Amino acid sequence: GPAIIALSRWFPPKERGTYYGFFSASHNLGEFLSFIFVGSVVGWLGWQAGFVGSFIAGAIGVVIIIFFLHDSPESRGLPHVGNPPKESTNKAQKGVLKNPYVWILALASAFMYVSRYAVNSWGVRFLEMEKGYSLELATTVIGINALLGLFGTVLSGWFSDKFFKGKRNMPAFIFGVLNTIALTLFLLGGDSLVLNVISMILFGIAIGVLICFLGGLMAVDIVPRNATGAALGVVGMASYIAAGLQDVISGTLIENFKVVSDGVVTYDFLPVSIFWIGASILSFVLALFVWNVKPAE
Repeated sequence: GPAIIALSRWFPPKERGTYYGFFSASHNLGEFLSFIFVGSVVGWLGWQAGFVGSFIAGAIGVVIIIFFLHDSPESRGLPHVGNPPKESTNKAQKGVLKNPYVWILALASAFMYVSRYAVNSWGVRFLEMEKGYSLELATTVIGINALLGLFGTVLSGWFSDKFFKGKRNMPAFIFGVLNTIALTLFLLGGDSLVLNVISMILFGIAIGVLICFLGGLMAVDIVPRNATGAALGVVGMASYIAAGLQDVISGTLIENFKVVSDGVVTYDFLPVSIFWIGASILSFVLALFVWNVKPAE
């Protein structure tokens, strides 16, 4: 939230997407590096050290913020970016809670997070149990999407600023459809390694773009500059509630549709796959309802 507020103060709307996309890469970069860094620490010093290593990484982040994150251009003696706010921050933030389009985008992001964490939480297990992959191979295949998501987030904002003049609706729709196609290929496309790798490449790129757009930027665009933190808060709250509920619902579906025969447990992933794919479809359909909403000044 504070980082988005700072971005909105330092960059005008026509450039915001480029920098927001670059910033959003932190999701994927942090996720990717955590596997390497924390995994190495745990392997070297034991699982308890993993928490200490994470604490040190977080402390370094705090130091960087203290020394390099400046509140606004004015705080550094630079001119104000854009037009001054037309209303108080308190009133603008309350307006966010009354804005139906922010809540629509929050729901769109929530369903997108269902599909995102379906793969992140259950993907390795799915490849092991449904397609017979080894743990090492399954982890490698799923890890591809986190790495490719990095490129999706970095390029998404620049792409929309450069080719769509700051409009996010069309690329959000395109990559929403791509996300559904990739998820369908992964869940229903058979056990071919090549096909599953391709599906994770497409999924990673699509999710990377959607984390940037549906996960915050589109909501930030349509609210006053002094209410961007509130908009991101609404979207983030809905997204992570959905991510948590996804785990509960997915676990229940997987458990309820298992079959035990002669002591052998077989899992039917079709019902939960329909749930995941349906959430992905609802995500980009909901985003269509804000197609004609104009960005705030």
